[in-house]
Amino acid sequence: MNRIVRGSANTLLIVLGITSAGLGLKGFLLSSRFIDGGVTGVSMLFSNLLGFPLALLLPIINAPFIALGYRQIGKKFALKSALAIAGLSLCIAFVKYPNVTQDKLLIAVFGGFFIGAGIGLAIRGGAVLDGTEIAALLVSKSSHLLKVGDVILILNIFIFSTAAFFLGIESAL
Repeated sequence: MNRIVRGSANTLLIVLGITSAGLGLKGFLLSSRFIDGGVTGVSMLFSNLLGFPLALLLPIINAPFIALGYRQIGKKFALKSALAIAGLSLCIAFVKYPNVTQDKLLIAVFGGFFIGAGIGLAIRGGAVLDGTEIAALLVSKSSHLLKVGDVILILNIFIFSTAAFFLGIESAL
């Protein structure tokens, strides 16, 4: 019985994480062409540059990271993460979120807040919403110098610099 309760709680955390990240993306960042970090940010950048739907790019660009997670962390983690990323993609494709504000500062602050909360909730549920966390976890395990946050920061500096070059400094900031 305890296993069922724990599994249900983890599922609820992942669903809440998907919903929160979806709000951060659709309710704040996407309408202003702001970019997030990680694989989601890379997907957003490609979506802006190439015109492909973000909901399609998210699972495609995350797929190698899920495969890496499967090999290095485990089947259960990879399956939960694949389902969470698919859920986020479906949320972005089909759930209607209002554009909450046009104020750029509020967009950046609250977009980041809801995405961060979503990522945290999903991680508490045993999954990730972005393949960058998988890469960062594996790099930090093999390196005594870099922590998970350090790896994510380095990757995000590269992503935001690229976004600034292609989309302008305001979108990247």
